[in-house]
Amino acid sequence: MKRILIVAMLMAIGKVVTAQELYVNTEPASNMPANSLGIRLGNKIFNMEHSGETGIRLEPEVMWGVNKKLMLHLTGYASNMMQPSFRAEGGSVYAKYRFLSNDQPHAHFRMAAYVRGSLIDNPFYPVMEQGARRPYSNKDLDLEGSNSGVNGGIIATQLLHKLALSSTLGYTRYMNNIKDNVPEDFPKNAINYSLSAGLLVLPVKYKSFQQTNLNLYVELLGKTNTDNVARGSYLDIAPALQLIFNSTTRLDLSYRTQMAGNMPRNTFNSFLIRFEHNIFNIKK
Repeated sequence: MKRILIVAMLMAIGKVVTAQELYVNTEPASNMPANSLGIRLGNKIFNMEHSGETGIRLEPEVMWGVNKKLMLHLTGYASNMMQPSFRAEGGSVYAKYRFLSNDQPHAHFRMAAYVRGSLIDNPFYPVMEQGARRPYSNKDLDLEGSNSGVNGGIIATQLLHKLALSSTLGYTRYMNNIKDNVPEDFPKNAINYSLSAGLLVLPVKYKSFQQTNLNLYVELLGKTNTDNVARGSYLDIAPALQLIFNSTTRLDLSYRTQMAGNMPRNTFNSFLIRFEHNIFNIKK
């Protein structure tokens, strides 16, 4: 029993030390501990440009730390963004493999490769109450509830004591949704990129894994469509606040808004509220 308690405390300490890498809008190169299970419920709130109404998307998610190098995510999506009633939209599978680790005391550098595949049942144009499509201009397709496709790329993360920096570069190929084909004037290829910073604010001095952690984040999130028929780019900023309780339970709050860009979009501002709980040593 004593040995189990020591192992649990060491795992918790490791989680606290790298807490500032638990970015809210992106993934770090680090993985969750091996043989661990995470359960998330995310809620995104959007101001819809085409209607002026509020859109809500729920994202239940299960995460599995297969081993120290590989982790998997399974996510579902449901919203009222593209159709008048709240409904299931589809799901996605995400895998991340950490292939480089350079660890030092209170610092490390890690790199990982990731891939996401999404299968979505949404129209490309919003549906009104009567069932007609509402014409509008949106060239910001995404794989997190709106569109089917695949995305892959590279993540690099540097931890420096209480500060963690991370960058992502990826490529997205959009595909036909379950019932709707990609319109001719919509993009099919895009490049995504991000730069994230996280700072561990509390506790000032670590004494117990039961202490509440407070992390502050700022993330720059960008995309460029590369197709001639739908070229455009944007760069968003997303400040966030995160609380971690007992080294197992996490609450994320974030606001995302556009800083610059020329891409027609469905929404330029959004809020994110997400709850997460982690279970360690699921095989023991």
